[in-house]
Amino acid sequence: MIGSYIKTSRRNLLHNKLFSFINIVGLAISMSVGLLLIAFVLDLYSYDRFNKDGDRIYRITSVLTPNRKQSGSRSSGKFATTSIKTGKLIRQKVTGIDEVAIMHNDFSQDAKVGDNILPIKGFWADPSLFRIFTFPMLEGNPETALKDPYSIVLTETAAKKLFGNQSALGKAINVNTVDYQVTGVMKDVPFFSHINFEALVSLSTAEQLNRNDNNFEKWTNMSSNYVYLRLPEHADMASIQSQLDAIAKEENLAEDDMKIQLELLPLYSIVVGENLRRSEGGAGSTGPHMSPVVLWILSGLALIVILSACFNYTNLSMARAMRRFKEVGIRKAIGAEKSQVWQQFLAEAIMISLAALVLSYLIFLVLRPQLINLAPEMQRTVKLHLALPMVIAFIIFSVTVGVIAGFMPALFFSKVSAINALRNVSTVKVFKHVTLRRALVVIQYTLTLIFITTTAIGYVQYKNILAFDLGFNTENILNINMQGNKPDAFMKELSEMPEVTALSRSLIVTSVGNAWGGHMKYNDSRDSALVLTNHVDENYLTLHEYKLIAGGNFRARPTTADAVSEVIVNQQVLKRFNISADNPEKAIGEQITFSNFNIHNRKMTIVGVLKDFHYGKVDNLIEPVAFMAWTPGDRAIINVKLQSKDILATRAKIESAWKKIDRVHPFKAEFYNEAIEDAYSEFSAMIKIIGFLSLLAISIASMGLFGMVAFTTETRLKEISIRKVMGASSGSLIYLLSRGFLVQLSISALIALPVTYLFFENVVLTNFPYHTPVQIVELLVGLLVVLLIAFLMIGSQTMKAAKSNPVEVLKSE
Repeated sequence: MIGSYIKTSRRNLLHNKLFSFINIVGLAISMSVGLLLIAFVLDLYSYDRFNKDGDRIYRITSVLTPNRKQSGSRSSGKFATTSIKTGKLIRQKVTGIDEVAIMHNDFSQDAKVGDNILPIKGFWADPSLFRIFTFPMLEGNPETALKDPYSIVLTETAAKKLFGNQSALGKAINVNTVDYQVTGVMKDVPFFSHINFEALVSLSTAEQLNRNDNNFEKWTNMSSNYVYLRLPEHADMASIQSQLDAIAKEENLAEDDMKIQLELLPLYSIVVGENLRRSEGGAGSTGPHMSPVVLWILSGLALIVILSACFNYTNLSMARAMRRFKEVGIRKAIGAEKSQVWQQFLAEAIMISLAALVLSYLIFLVLRPQLINLAPEMQRTVKLHLALPMVIAFIIFSVTVGVIAGFMPALFFSKVSAINALRNVSTVKVFKHVTLRRALVVIQYTLTLIFITTTAIGYVQYKNILAFDLGFNTENILNINMQGNKPDAFMKELSEMPEVTALSRSLIVTSVGNAWGGHMKYNDSRDSALVLTNHVDENYLTLHEYKLIAGGNFRARPTTADAVSEVIVNQQVLKRFNISADNPEKAIGEQITFSNFNIHNRKMTIVGVLKDFHYGKVDNLIEPVAFMAWTPGDRAIINVKLQSKDILATRAKIESAWKKIDRVHPFKAEFYNEAIEDAYSEFSAMIKIIGFLSLLAISIASMGLFGMVAFTTETRLKEISIRKVMGASSGSLIYLLSRGFLVQLSISALIALPVTYLFFENVVLTNFPYHTPVQIVELLVGLLVVLLIAFLMIGSQTMKAAKSNPVEVLKSE
C-alpha cells in the first residue's frame, strides 16, 4: 500500500509540473529558514554539554536591591557575578555541596618567554575548577596545578605559541616582571563553552597581589568574580538555597547602601536563559548569551514563513480540486476508505516536503555563512556545522512540514463522497460567505504585509538612532585603545601629524554600552544614587564639543587617583539631588561624596555642569553622569580628532606610528560613529533577518498567487471566451479576474497595517524613549510593494487568458 501511495504521488507530481515546482520551491525556501533556526538552536543548546556532570553544575548569581532612598535604574537587578567572599563563605558554611570553584576575571597580560611576547587572557582560579568542569589536562596534575601562588596553566594552543614544540611544563613565564611557573598544559577549551580562556592562574596569586586591598574580598565587590558549585545527585535544593539566604542575611547586616541575595543558576541556563546584568565597572556574564524570548521571536518569524508555504500547498491543492475529484470518486467507488484517501494525499505532501528538503539544504549551505557573518558576535557564538543530531532534526522537520502542508487537503479530499465527486470545491466554507482558499490568501498576505512593514519601520528607526543627537560630537573622532601602554609618547607622535586637529584622553568610550560608575551622596548620608562616570582629561570636553551650561573645565591636573577632587556633572545629577536644578550656576562649588570599588566616601567639588547628553545607548533614559579627571594610573583611550580628505589613509598612517611604540599588540582603534553602529549591531542584525524573511515571505506568497491565478484562469477559460464573443474588452476581463484577489489584498492591508502600527507604538518603541513616531509612508511602502507584485502576477495570467482565441477554446462545445 505504501509503495502504491509513493508511485501514485510521483506520477501526480510529474503530471502537474507547475503545481509541483511552486510547492517544492516555496517549501524549500521556507524550510531553509527552518533549517537555519534548527541549527542555530541546536548550537546554542550544545553549550557546556561536554562537561561530565553538567546537569549538577550551578553558578551563583547576585540579586542586588537598593537600601533606603537609594535609587537609579542601574542600582538593582540580577548579576552574573558575585564576590570572592561569597565563594569562601559557601565553602565554609554550606553543606550538601560537592565542590566550590572561585574565578576572578581580570587576567589580561603580556606573557614573555625569552624574546617571545604574547598577549594572553584568562582567569584567576582555584584548583577545584578542574574538579567541576571537564577540562582534560595534557601535562601536569589537575589537583595541584592551581594550588601554589604564581602557578599558571596554559591551553595547548597558548603553550605552542610561547614554547613552540617544546614541553611547557615546569618552565617560567614572565608577566609584569614576575615569573610564573607553568604547572599544567590542558586541551583547548571547547568552542561550545561559556567560559573561554588561554590561561588559568592560581587564585592564591591574585590574593597575594591584592593583599593590601581591603576591597578585594569585600562582600559587595561583585566586579568580575564568578562562583560555581557542583552538587551531588538528588541534592536538596531547598536546603542549599536556605543556607545561601542565611549567609546573605548575615552579611547584609553590615551594609547600608545595598542588599545582596544569592541564587543558583543551572549551567545549561547560562547561555540560553535570563539576561544578567553587568556589575559596576566590571564585566558581565562570561561567554555568549541568548534570551529565550529572542529564540521564541525568531521561531515565530520562521514559523510564519513556513506556514506561508504550507498555505500555498493548501491553496493550490484546492485550486486543482476539479482535476482530482474524479480520481477520488473512482478510488471510493472501488472500495477505498476515508483513511486510505487521506493517507494518499498526506504521502504526496510528505514526498513534496522531502524533495524540498534536498533543495532547502543547498539553500541552507548558501545562507549559513551569511548568517554567521551577520554580526561579529555571531561568529563567536555558533558554527552551524552539520552533525548527526542536526540531520535527524532536519528530516523530522521536513516530515512535520509535509504533514502540516498536506493535512487540510488530505482531510478535505477524504470527506468527498463518490456521488458528489464532481462538485466545485470552492463551495467549502470557513465562515459564512468566505471560502477556505480566500481565507488562506488573506492570512498569507496579512503576514507578508506585517513582515514588510516591520522591516520598513525598523530600518527607519535604526537610521534615526544612528543619526540621533547624543549631545556631543562624534564626527571624525578615532578612539585608540592604548592596551596598557603609556599614552604620552604616542600622543606626541600624533600631535605632529597635520591631519590631527585635537587630542584627549578618557577611561572609556561612552554611548556604546560601556559603563563605569559609583554611588554619590549629597547632604543626606542615607540618600545615595548610582552615578555613571568617565575619567577624562582637560581637552576632552572641547574635542567632543560638550555644552557647559555652568562653571568650567577642570582647574587641577592631578597625577594620582587620590588627588582627584573635582567633578563635572550633568543636569540629571542636579535634579536627582535637588542641587539648584533651576540655576546651575549655584551648584558650582557644592560638595558631593563619591564611592566605588576604588574610592571610599571621597569629598569632591562640583566645578562644572554639562547639558544633558547620552552616556548610554539611546534606548535608555538620560541618567546622572559625572566626569572626573583622568590620571596616569587610569586605563587610556586616546581620542583623536581628524581633518583629512582621505580618512582611511590617515588611519593607516596612525597605525604605522602605533607599531613604533608597540610591536606586540595589534592596533585597536575605531571611529566613534563606527563604534555606535557596532553598539546597535544586534538591532541591525534583527532588521536584516526580518528583511530577509520579508523577501522570502513575499516570494512564496507571490508564487502561490501566481499558481492560484494560473489555475483559476484555466478553469474560467470558457467563461472568458464567451464574454469575449459577447463583446467584453480585455480591460474588463482583467478587472473581472483580478477583482477577487485585489479585494483579498485590501482586506489583508486593513488588518496588517493597523496591527503593525499598534505593535510598534505600544510594544516595540516603548523601549526607545527617544524614538520618532511611525510615519504613514513607512506603513504604505510595504503595501505598494505587495500590490505591485500582485498586479504583475495577476496581470500576466489574466492578460494571457484575455488574449486567448475564443474559437480554439469553444470549438469542442
